[in-house]
Amino acid sequence: MAVILQDKIPYDPRRAHSLPGILPTQMETWLHMDDAFSAQMQRRETLLAERRDDVLALHPDAELAAQELLDLVLAQTYPGSTDHVARPDGVSVVIDRARPLETLCRLVQEDFCILQKHGDEHVLTGAVLCFPASWRLSEKYMRPLVDIHVPVESYSENIARRVQRLFDGIQSGRPLWRFNALWYEDPELFQPRSALDPRKIRDRGDAPYLRSERQTLLRLPETRAVVFSIHTYVLAANRLPEMENPA
Repeated sequence: MAVILQDKIPYDPRRAHSLPGILPTQMETWLHMDDAFSAQMQRRETLLAERRDDVLALHPDAELAAQELLDLVLAQTYPGSTDHVARPDGVSVVIDRARPLETLCRLVQEDFCILQKHGDEHVLTGAVLCFPASWRLSEKYMRPLVDIHVPVESYSENIARRVQRLFDGIQSGRPLWRFNALWYEDPELFQPRSALDPRKIRDRGDAPYLRSERQTLLRLPETRAVVFSIHTYVLAANRLPEMENPA
């Protein structure tokens, strides 16, 4: 088990809103880098090497979207880079546009899910998911939004319709964000779990760790795919009094 914790978080997850709980944000704050950057990036490298099939999936129809996403991330986080980037932790990463998700995995802390419109629904056509919070990429890949959120108890038919309308209305250059708050016994970031064996949801109680995902939605301007990014924070419960105000 890898114990990788942040010392602080840029919002108060104790104020998490119910689904969908979406707020507007800016492209400038789309991606975050925090005090766990080096440790999380090392964990991502290990997972990419040892569990590649569990953390990566890309349908041929999503390759152009993945390449567009890579270019967007590079422009924001490593502007001017051509064939490689120098990460803040001193690691040099080769930019391989033929393998966009692998490259993205090694650039930033965020996980990325690519969703494309198939008929009336958005379908998960690609993802790099190193830090799943009790779900498996293999069970959600090439599935529509409704199936992706099963068995989330609060994801009702009404919420499903609202979320689909939300996805339809996302505009390029105007990202949206939300966050959740989950109490865990185990701080491990890589926690895949089958929908057939859902994790028992628990209140804070004496849980030692708070896991919170900053989730962002944006539309790629060229391919029109929707990108769902996830920045995962894990904090020791005794760090909660030191949290900052919501972003």
